Amino acid sequence: METMKVIAMRKSTRSYKTEQISDKALTSIISAGCAAPVGNGAYDSVHLTIIQNSDLLNKISKTAANIFGNPNTNPLYGAPTLIIVSSIPNKQFPNVELANAACIIENMTLAATDAGIGSVYILGALCAFNADKELLKKLDLPDGFVPISGISLGYPTEPLSQEKELKSTIKLNKI
Repeated sequence: METMKVIAMRKSTRSYKTEQISDKALTSIISAGCAAPVGNGAYDSVHLTIIQNSDLLNKISKTAANIFGNPNTNPLYGAPTLIIVSSIPNKQFPNVELANAACIIENMTLAATDAGIGSVYILGALCAFNADKELLKKLDLPDGFVPISGISLGYPTEPLSQEKELKSTIKLNKI
């Protein structure tokens, strides 16, 4: 698929089938994430955790929903896969870990779209790891790493077939 078509088709998916994504698709998505730029090439400051265990996904979702004050919501949207991007906070360049995670996740969303897999950027639901330290331990992160953001993945209940018009929605100026 051509790049601009993938960009035009990408959308946040908030409804997934229960079927797990294929290992081949997951490998491709992970490869795309690993090809993303990372500040100063510090790839050792980034870690990916792939969660496909439904019990753990449900625990994360329920913990976050309770924190949000709405236990009936599903902050992971029922996706069968969650990839969490973790990083070591950078004191010299504050927030570079957020930029790194955003680049990694954007590459993964585009690879997922190209494979017909739905995705959505996850940020708020990661509050579950701040609230429940036992839940955080289940991520088995290397020392010093903290969850930054994530991406939910799965086969969408509605196909990713509609391209949106690519237009300037962000204000800009040209000097």
